[in-house]
Amino acid sequence: MPELPDVQLYIDCIEARVRGATLERIRLNSPFVLRSVDPPLAETHGREVVGVRRIGKRIAIALEGELFVVVHLMIAGRFRWRDAGARFPGRLGLAAFDFSSGTLLLTEAGTKKRAAIHAVSGEKTLAEHDPGGLEVLAARLDEFRSVLRGVRHTLKRAMTDPRLLSGIGNAYSDEILHRARLSPFKLSDALADEEIAGLFAATREVLVEWIERLRAETGDGFPGKVTAFRPEMAVHGKYDQPCPVCGDPVQRIKYASNEANYCATCQTGGKLLADRGLSRLLRKDWPRTLEELEKLRSR
Repeated sequence: MPELPDVQLYIDCIEARVRGATLERIRLNSPFVLRSVDPPLAETHGREVVGVRRIGKRIAIALEGELFVVVHLMIAGRFRWRDAGARFPGRLGLAAFDFSSGTLLLTEAGTKKRAAIHAVSGEKTLAEHDPGGLEVLAARLDEFRSVLRGVRHTLKRAMTDPRLLSGIGNAYSDEILHRARLSPFKLSDALADEEIAGLFAATREVLVEWIERLRAETGDGFPGKVTAFRPEMAVHGKYDQPCPVCGDPVQRIKYASNEANYCATCQTGGKLLADRGLSRLLRKDWPRTLEELEKLRSR
């Protein structure tokens, strides 16, 4: 799922192309992508675009008259910018936003169509689409501390809960926790003051660095490859590859449909975190350290 840096890049690029333009119409290739009925989608047609904003991981196109088109890309939703009146790219195409300046295509790979469009009237109704998480880049340290100490979750869960922190998901939480040198399984309400300060700084640093990196890579173009797996990342998607800080192999733990990537040396004092499936299978043979893991592999 596109996270804050990628969503912000989309917003930058879309706003540069449509602000001040007219949304002439929205074409739906899949009727199921539209998840609202009031106001009718047709009411958004013929209105000037006054801005584009981020709401968590959602993108809201603001139109004159306090109307909004809210798009949630979910896991596989992506945008493409094309010349006006562009055709749908086969089954991938969900919707086309025809502006006087060009066409914004909404696509989604895979068979499970989860991306969603809502037409919204008024700021009050728009706010209902906000999960309510803290915007860390605009927050103070004391606000961040209050959020983390207000719940008893693992840091991985707390960092990715949109009701707690806005716009952060599986990929960037891995990068942030590695930068902060904190275990993904450490409890949020057990952090010392200096650990919270370090995590706050790491969160802001990682998000800003990636926003700037993606902007530099895209330049005046439009994002063509939005992915959670990038070669410049430190640990996310880097299982068994060397940690860029210490050189030891990156580890992972799987849970539900997700996984967390971490460096045992940098983040857990050399301790391997227990993967539920494998640890239950191996029981007493589950390796506790990198050294034990190497011995197990060499058998």
